[in-house]
Amino acid sequence: MTLGRRERVRAATIVEITETARKILIDEGPEAVTLRAIAREMGMTAPALYRYFPSHAELVRHMVGTLFNELTIALHTEIKAVPHADMRGKFLAATLTFRRWALEHRREYALLFGTPFPGIEDVYTDDFAAECGRQFGLTFLHLFEELWAGNPFPVPPEESLDPRLRVQLARYRDSVGTALPLGCMQFFLQCWVRLQGAVSLEVFGHLAFAFDDPEPLFLLMLEEVATHIGLAKP
Repeated sequence: MTLGRRERVRAATIVEITETARKILIDEGPEAVTLRAIAREMGMTAPALYRYFPSHAELVRHMVGTLFNELTIALHTEIKAVPHADMRGKFLAATLTFRRWALEHRREYALLFGTPFPGIEDVYTDDFAAECGRQFGLTFLHLFEELWAGNPFPVPPEESLDPRLRVQLARYRDSVGTALPLGCMQFFLQCWVRLQGAVSLEVFGHLAFAFDDPEPLFLLMLEEVATHIGLAKP
């Protein structure tokens, strides 16, 4: 459907507002991302922004969703550039792209995976930002499904799992609509915790006490995970 002129102008203004908020985030930090600062940068009044976003929280949530989309597109672009049958290549493309994006966009990464803006963390469970975050997560889950379908790797049997984890894993599995065994879901989440934890420690400077170049340590972690899922280096 072709948008009318008014709709096009509105959409362009929303993009400009979001990009301005991101620029302020990068240049001055999250505390500086206020409606007044955005309006001043754009030559508008703060009340005029309410025609596009009903609150500061809504604006930030929209920026969060936009950033998740950017990261998801980067992941898909790199994964698709790998030959279809090269699962090791896809695994490395996804994980290395995630780390690279995080290091190149530290303040945006902190907004997505660090301490959230006050007042936006427990609201809008079905909004634009939540859906964009879900699509980002599904990128890794679908890759995991592809790995499992092609060559199932060892995972703990369901009856061996901690009962407290079984309930939560089953709930999460239902929420994302996959048929993976619960043992596989547990390992998937363990892998994600290791990946995101390693990236976060590096982005937030918590490895500087020992490393000025943590990349070899990150690659070692990837090789350990790859070996477990049948993607050991030839």
